[in-house]
Amino acid sequence: MLKTGCLFRAFLAAALLLEASSLQTITALYGDTIKVPCNPGGVKPASHMFTKWKYDIPDSAPGDLLVKQAHMDEVTIQATGFYKDRVSMGNDSSLLISRATLEDQKTFTCMEVGPADIKEYSTNVLVYKKPSAPQIKDKVKELENGKLTAVGECVALNANPPANITWFKNDTQLTDDGKLIVITVLLKKDPTTGLTTTSSKLQYTAVKQDVYSTFTCTIQHPLGPVQVSAPEKFTVIYPTETVDLQVVNKGSIKEGDNVTLKCKADGNPRPTSFNFHLKGKKVTVDNTDTYALTDVTRNSTGEYKCSPVNNDKMVGSKNIVVHYLDVSLNPSGKIIKNVEEALEVQMQKNASADVKVSWTKDNEKLGKQPVFTQLKYSDSGVYECEVSVEGITKKRSFQLVVEGKPVIKKLDKKRGDEGKHKVLMCEAEGSPKPTVQWSINGTYEESPYINGKITHKITVLPRENLTVTCMVSNKLGADTKEILVSSRTPGEGEDQAKLIVGIVVGLILAAMIVGIIYWIYQKKSKQGSWKTGEKERGTSEESKKLEENNHKPEV
Repeated sequence: MLKTGCLFRAFLAAALLLEASSLQTITALYGDTIKVPCNPGGVKPASHMFTKWKYDIPDSAPGDLLVKQAHMDEVTIQATGFYKDRVSMGNDSSLLISRATLEDQKTFTCMEVGPADIKEYSTNVLVYKKPSAPQIKDKVKELENGKLTAVGECVALNANPPANITWFKNDTQLTDDGKLIVITVLLKKDPTTGLTTTSSKLQYTAVKQDVYSTFTCTIQHPLGPVQVSAPEKFTVIYPTETVDLQVVNKGSIKEGDNVTLKCKADGNPRPTSFNFHLKGKKVTVDNTDTYALTDVTRNSTGEYKCSPVNNDKMVGSKNIVVHYLDVSLNPSGKIIKNVEEALEVQMQKNASADVKVSWTKDNEKLGKQPVFTQLKYSDSGVYECEVSVEGITKKRSFQLVVEGKPVIKKLDKKRGDEGKHKVLMCEAEGSPKPTVQWSINGTYEESPYINGKITHKITVLPRENLTVTCMVSNKLGADTKEILVSSRTPGEGEDQAKLIVGIVVGLILAAMIVGIIYWIYQKKSKQGSWKTGEKERGTSEESKKLEENNHKPEV
């Protein structure tokens, strides 16, 4: 058995040897007509008589093929047997051999014969045939990781010289190393045609990554170009090497959640059945890789494991934390306390991680947990704490009501806007909301009741001096205060006197201004009459003329 490369190199060496011996070498294609030139570019001998073709026979005299006399068109066929019906002569004395075969690979000699000399021209003929397209035969169904496996056989049919075959994986040439890669080449010659079929068998040790690999074989031949087989992919069998336990749930796990565990293993084929180890309890699932934990509690926290059913040594594990939150608040519900008492607020929490706490009063955010050392009416309201951890939120609340006996903080009076009425104001504190009563009738006005405070106003028009009482009361008690209200408020007579004096002074000033204006007017009037009197009366002569004119009769 010979390697294709060695045979190919031997063939080329033989061709070079022929060229070195000054023989002309031509290449013909298998099945075509061979044209062997005679005396290419040369001059025929003087008095040329005839041309004759013969061929070399190993260990024997040359065999005659045909002859043609000079100045004659007829060619005499001398060949017998193999060449009898296949040879002819061209117009340029070349030898024509039809239906070329490998048996035509020999030396042919043209003889130019004259009366005095004979010239011979020898030519070596090579017959080439391109191989058929490469095919990968006897392909394996699957490869096994780490095991030397026969992949297939690449075949190049009927070529001359024999084709050279090369294997590739992902466009990278594979080389025989005798261990992981073994390539065996076989040359088989057809006894009838002499053509050679080259086959190359590949044995390959696969790795896991070869599930994505593509295998091809190529054929190289002097007639070119390189031919490439169709690409082939193979299933790679490999055992499970890694197992990973995953939690399908997104985000944190809380008490009451359903948790899905997924056992993910590599290997080809992948495992289809698994053992789940649930805190000391073993559960087997078939034809699935998941297991569901329902309504988990804080006691479900811990390490979980899984493994393929046929390989307990390959284990994947996962620590699962089930988050929880317990919150208690004291006091709770509705709490009624007396003003100025103390109230202790206790909020207790138990959680799986650090918690976040926030407080509000009547939906308004507080900066911290409330502390009541001496209750005020303004402390009344709904208090709520919100505690959260890892997606869990719990709220607790209480309603605080601060009560107290009503107390009048201030009783005051003022004049109304028009100056006649009196406005009395009674300011009080207490809870529940105090009821306000006056000892006299009037027009009432009450402010909003806020933080235990209320202001009650009454507007009156006293006809005489009065003592007015304000009384406030609720279910816890009552309080009263009195205030003196006069029919004329202090300072009211003095103000009226000042007003009268002001009016009198104003009238006097007005009369004086009018008198001065009248005096000035009279003075100016007299001066005007004195200056214009003469003009008004005229001279005596003018008067007379006027009278005469007036007494003239009309014509």
